[in-house]
Amino acid sequence: MESPYEQTLTILHTNDIHSRFGSMPSLAAMATEQKRACEGAVLLLDIGDHMDRMAPETEGTYGGANVDVINLTGYDAVTIGNNEGLTFTPDMLEQVYAGIQCPVVCGNIREISTGFAPSWMSESLVLDKDGIRIGLVAATAPFADFYRLLGWEARDPVESLKEQVSAIRGSVDVVIVMSHLGLHTDKRLASEITGIDVILGGHSHHVLETPLMINGTALCAAGKHGMLMGKVVLGRSGDQEPYRVIFGECLPLNTSILDESVAAAIAVHREQAEIRLQETVAFIDRVCPIAYDRESEFGNIMAQAVRHFTGAQLAIVNSGQLLGPLPKGSISKGLLHQLCPSPINACTMNLKGAAIRLALEQSLLPEFADKKIIGFGFRGEVLGSLCVDGIQVLYDLQRQPYDRVIEVRLGGSLMSDDASYNVGTLDMFSFKIGYESLAAGTELEYRLPEFLRDLIGDELQRPNALKDSMVSRWIAVHE
Repeated sequence: MESPYEQTLTILHTNDIHSRFGSMPSLAAMATEQKRACEGAVLLLDIGDHMDRMAPETEGTYGGANVDVINLTGYDAVTIGNNEGLTFTPDMLEQVYAGIQCPVVCGNIREISTGFAPSWMSESLVLDKDGIRIGLVAATAPFADFYRLLGWEARDPVESLKEQVSAIRGSVDVVIVMSHLGLHTDKRLASEITGIDVILGGHSHHVLETPLMINGTALCAAGKHGMLMGKVVLGRSGDQEPYRVIFGECLPLNTSILDESVAAAIAVHREQAEIRLQETVAFIDRVCPIAYDRESEFGNIMAQAVRHFTGAQLAIVNSGQLLGPLPKGSISKGLLHQLCPSPINACTMNLKGAAIRLALEQSLLPEFADKKIIGFGFRGEVLGSLCVDGIQVLYDLQRQPYDRVIEVRLGGSLMSDDASYNVGTLDMFSFKIGYESLAAGTELEYRLPEFLRDLIGDELQRPNALKDSMVSRWIAVHE
């Protein structure tokens, strides 16, 4: 049967792959297969968070492995997610994207020093596919405080996209928004901005098996980790007709097919990354254990690292950041990455003693130590108990929950519930994740770009770091 559509455009899209390199050869093969099978024009886009420094291939190549995969897969354009924008410095991104063979589109990021987008970034883009003029605009989640520390301004994405869609609509046949903003914001975009044909979403890892239609705009998304490839087809019946969505779907990852060139490139990058991550950071003469329900030496080293880095009066971190004990012998960058893979940064805040005490009380409860945490940069399994430095906590487990902390000493003085203290902690807690009272501070200051594992590496080089970690901070007593 003859198609009623004179022209069609098939859009293939991925999002939030998060450096799952095991998925990438199959995604590349699927893209090739779809391009061959589809009639009409085909466009392949990625909606950000392709990179994740949890993966050794990404960490050891500073994203070079990801860019090679993007090139070999044949993407037409990509945008950045928070994992690209916030876990790499601007200099690192400029270097890695110098090798990318497709445009990087994002319209709500500006350099503070110039007022313009970085040189490797396009604010918008017009592509011609078989005579179809396609306008691409994009935006990434605006973590403004974090971006400012890196020298970037994150503009309001809705206002930015309004401007870009208005500027581009009259000169193209189709407008596509590449949105690393989450489903809630995607719905707002469709409701508030006219002239958008398709919104390809990411960031919140949502799956839309078929397009969600809002005011004539199709919202599409393909989950996370490369387990799905999104596909949406547009068509028109004549030159004077607008393009309309014909259908959309999410294709499950087909692991029975592989792109051999992508698989080979990943293998090479993995080998190169392993070599680079072999660099020795420190040498220790004994094992430093980690525990998730009580104090441990590796947890104390982590707390020491944050306090010394931030210069705060005390430090509070969670043991769940560490995925295993610190072994005896040579400690390499790769080992620290393996044991502390989360792209977590330190921060400081002024926090009332009462908020600190509440978090300490919660740390003594299994429902907190054993709590599963997902997202916000956390790559561990459970939240874990609190590790501290600069204070000593006397507690009695025979007492009732939330009345087990007898006293907290800072130096030679008792901590007061009403007094305010300068605390070094982790950015995750500022988002009310896990120990929520740790988000109640004032004068919050994030410390970028160093990750928690970098601070641990520095601490291991400090004289007496291991000796200090053996000094108990949690003292069990029975009244």
